[in-house]
Amino acid sequence: MTVTSTRIAVVEADPAARSRLAMQLGDQVADYRSVEAFSSSSSSSSSLDGRPTVVVLGPSCAVAPGLGGGEDLIHQRRDVGAILIAEELTTDLFQRALRTGVRDVLAAPVDTAQLNEAVHRVASSLGAAAAPAAPDPVEPLDGELGRMITVFSPKGGAGKSTVATNLAVSLALRSEKPVVLVDADFQFGDVAVMLKLAPKHTIVDALGAIDRLDVGMVQNLLATHPPSGLRVLPAPLEPAYSDRITPSDLTAVLGVLRTFCAFVVVDTPSYFDDKVISIIDQTDDLLLVAGMDIPNIKNVKIGLQTMRLLGTPMSKVHLVLNRSNSKVRLDVSEVERTLQVKAESLIPSDVVVPQSVNRGTPVVLESPKSGVARALEALADRFAPAAVSGRKKRR
Repeated sequence: MTVTSTRIAVVEADPAARSRLAMQLGDQVADYRSVEAFSSSSSSSSSLDGRPTVVVLGPSCAVAPGLGGGEDLIHQRRDVGAILIAEELTTDLFQRALRTGVRDVLAAPVDTAQLNEAVHRVASSLGAAAAPAAPDPVEPLDGELGRMITVFSPKGGAGKSTVATNLAVSLALRSEKPVVLVDADFQFGDVAVMLKLAPKHTIVDALGAIDRLDVGMVQNLLATHPPSGLRVLPAPLEPAYSDRITPSDLTAVLGVLRTFCAFVVVDTPSYFDDKVISIIDQTDDLLLVAGMDIPNIKNVKIGLQTMRLLGTPMSKVHLVLNRSNSKVRLDVSEVERTLQVKAESLIPSDVVVPQSVNRGTPVVLESPKSGVARALEALADRFAPAAVSGRKKRR
């Protein structure tokens, strides 16, 4: 399946905007006033010839409930890959669109080159999905389990997911064996959004087959982050699915992942529950992320006390101070005295972090020469020293 064999359609209620988008995409583009009109046309004629279709949803779809019918279209048609154009690109819209299954979200007015690049990328992914060849299986590790690294903070907003995604990407670029990032924030996980992924499967699919779970099945459920090769097991699309996940099932999934991955990085929610405790119990290393403010430090201190009560070995707890250079009248030594733990990693504050999050590109790839990227790379050095492992060629 090639990109050139993929159809392209524009869906937009406003005739002028629809015409403009169609002109940007070339003469062979079909345009429709609504998703319903597109669905009727593609089902009542042979115009699509059974070929995958990239559908560009115009700005009117972005403000309509259910993306103007685009949400149902994406769920019903596996041969369709959608791109959304929005007049106002907010974080809420971006997250909602990607969770719906939209492959990319672009701000209007969209540059012609940027639009065509997005269409080409989605067309390529549709072609790969339609190809009959299965991905090459990954051989299990030789008699050893991959190292499990859990990233946790008892206070939201500390930068936990940023640390987890960038650490996982850095490790994936260094490792010859697979590296997987598991989003264990089962209610509000944002790993897929932060990596700009539109996964077809989540951890719920693994739990649905827990009795016959094996390496091959788990591998087929993982999404891949193309720039780094990182494998990702995303959180459920709906918070309600969180109640279906039990600690024992989660332990089974993580156990399978460790049989063929060099590293399993787990991003957790910002609270203790039975699932988080089970993750902490089996992890090799626990990165405890703290922000440089009093409420954050207070919660981290309580979190440390809780872990001591649970019998967690403090030898596997590593304190990561995020935004360590913030001018908030707190210094690192004062925080270390309060927590009675030495900070092992200091990550500076930098505007490139929110910029990279909004673009869906990890900062270690977006701004590799920045201070924050160097600090995150140094954190990865603790687990896979670059001088020893060598850095793989970026994909």
